[in-house]
Amino acid sequence: MVLAQEASLGRTSLIVTLASGHLDEQICTLVHIALNSETEMSALPSLTCDGCGGPASSEHIARRLQRLEWSTRFRPVHIQTLFLGAVAPLCDDEFVYRPNGRFTGEAGHLLSALRISADGKTPESVHAEVQRAGAFLTHILECPLDTDFESTADWERLMLSRLEIVAIRIRRSLRPKRVVPISREFGVVLKEFVRLDLGCTVCLDEGRPFLLENLNPDEFAGRLQGTAKISSAT
Repeated sequence: MVLAQEASLGRTSLIVTLASGHLDEQICTLVHIALNSETEMSALPSLTCDGCGGPASSEHIARRLQRLEWSTRFRPVHIQTLFLGAVAPLCDDEFVYRPNGRFTGEAGHLLSALRISADGKTPESVHAEVQRAGAFLTHILECPLDTDFESTADWERLMLSRLEIVAIRIRRSLRPKRVVPISREFGVVLKEFVRLDLGCTVCLDEGRPFLLENLNPDEFAGRLQGTAKISSAT
C-alpha cells in the first residue's frame, strides 16, 4: 500500500511517498523529482518513516526509497524463504540488493548460505540467482539506525513497536513459505515474533535466530532442514 502526503509550501508543494511493498515506477519518479527540487526541506512538517518508525528527514526518505527500489527489482514473485534481519545494514555494500555492490558483511553471509558465488559475475547476475532461489531479505527495521540506544530496553521497545507492521507485510504482501530470522539482535523480540500470525512457518536454529556469519553453507543447509519449524496461524 502506498501512502502519499502533500505539504503545501507556498509557491511549491512536495509529495513524499513511502511504500511498504512493490514500488510504482511513476510514484518513485515523482518522489525523486520532489526530493531534488529547490524546495526548502526545513519547512516540511514532521514525518515518520514507514520503514523504521523514526523521524524522516529528506535524506532519510531518499535513502529509504532508493533501497526499496533496489530490493523490489529482484523480489521473487513467489518467495520460498524470507530471511529476516533485525535492522538494515548501515553500509550500502552490505545491502545485498545494491547495484554494483561488493557483497560484504550481511550480503556476503546471505550469498554463502545460498551457495551463490559472486566471483566473476556482475552484481545483476548475482541478484538474479538470489531471486531464482526464491529467497528474499528484509528487516524488522528497514532503515539503518542513526542513533545509539542508551539501554537494551530502548532497543527492545523500538523493535516491539514494529512487529505487528512486519507481520502484516509478511502475511499480506510477501507471503513466503517460511521465515528465517538471521541476526543476533533479533533475539530480544523472538518470543513475541513467533507468536504473530504470519501465515507461514518460522525456522529457528535450536530456538534461536540463525547466525549466518558463523555457519558454512553445509551447516546452514543441514540445520535449516533439520530444525523444528514453528507453525504460524494461516
